[in-house]
Amino acid sequence: MSDFQDNARTAEAAMREVFPATPLLRNDHLSARFDADIWLKREDLSPVRSYKIRGALNAMRKRRDEGLFVAASAGNHAQGVAWMCRQFGVKGVIFMPVTTPQQKIQKTTMFGGDNVELRLIGDYFDDCLAAAQAFCASEGGYFLSPFDDEDVIEGQASVAVEIEAQLGRVPDHLVIPVGGGGLSSGILSYFGNQPNYTFVEPAGGACLRAALEAGRPVALPRVDTFADGAAVAKIGARTFERLQGVGLANTLSIREDRLCTTMLEMLNVEGIVLEPAGALSVDALKDLGQAIRGRTVVCITSGGNFDFERLPEVKERAQRFSGVKKYFILRLPQRPGALKGFLELLGPDDDIARFEYLKKSARNFGSVLIGIETKAPDSFHRLYAALDEGGYTYQDITDDEILAQFLI
Repeated sequence: MSDFQDNARTAEAAMREVFPATPLLRNDHLSARFDADIWLKREDLSPVRSYKIRGALNAMRKRRDEGLFVAASAGNHAQGVAWMCRQFGVKGVIFMPVTTPQQKIQKTTMFGGDNVELRLIGDYFDDCLAAAQAFCASEGGYFLSPFDDEDVIEGQASVAVEIEAQLGRVPDHLVIPVGGGGLSSGILSYFGNQPNYTFVEPAGGACLRAALEAGRPVALPRVDTFADGAAVAKIGARTFERLQGVGLANTLSIREDRLCTTMLEMLNVEGIVLEPAGALSVDALKDLGQAIRGRTVVCITSGGNFDFERLPEVKERAQRFSGVKKYFILRLPQRPGALKGFLELLGPDDDIARFEYLKKSARNFGSVLIGIETKAPDSFHRLYAALDEGGYTYQDITDDEILAQFLI
């Protein structure tokens, strides 16, 4: 057994003084759907509803004499550090983006209490990362990286220690979400090449893929913060050193809109609340097909810190991705009966979700923003055929990001 494996097991044992092992649960719904033996490692059920408490605990237990811990986080690492600051009776200053969901800000404040000072800076994780590092340089304190720290990586590897003990063996296939790489590099370092791996990233923050293509960590020019728990512009240097040999074929990038369909499915079918990053591993099953059929697969549901105020957005994005909700701009003649004529084209399953005149003038035609929800994507083929036959002028703007963000 390697020194890293020994250290990961020591870290896992130390965690039992703070919280019980998170459950590894077989999921019958997913197992039947994908014809495999699917297990979920429920990191969304840790005390801070993510695996981030592990790295924070392991690093901080080794440095309890430090006077001050400083962290930068999009939310989950902040909660782990805050929890452990109060647990160990030490002080912490935590930097978070201004755009962090309120649920994560409130929980961080609650977990840390008087032991933690929270500072909201910048729109992206990398903004508050720079601010936290500058604070350490000028004010002192130990900077606790959310992923690029050997003790944090070692702490996250405790997930693998628990999986092996709970399953009784190494699984055939592991599906692991990737942000900065702390969890994935820790598990890979513990299990080595025994299982097959799939490393999953949000398409708007695929920093591992970018690093593999470049042969080194590189900064993404733009990051979509929807999957904030994994939306990192640049993978860590230490984590990439461990991940650089995984190969592009073992990585997946998942569109954020598609991720929403899995979040809704897990909530509605299984009653499991997952944040966007926490749903990555489950969503990836859709792309694995024959590679996992008949095999034992463990998906790590890395976090459940979801603000239900975001649920309408998740539903909206899921519907648009699934093709059951579309928006288009329609030109209607400014005459009596024109609207009635359009409404008669709708089918029994078509509901108007949005109707707004964009121009109100004395012109012969006016532009209308229409949003339609239906039960099956094929309904739109029939509707558009009827519009064409009726001589209507219209433009589908569902996938036009600029127009959609401005109008919807």
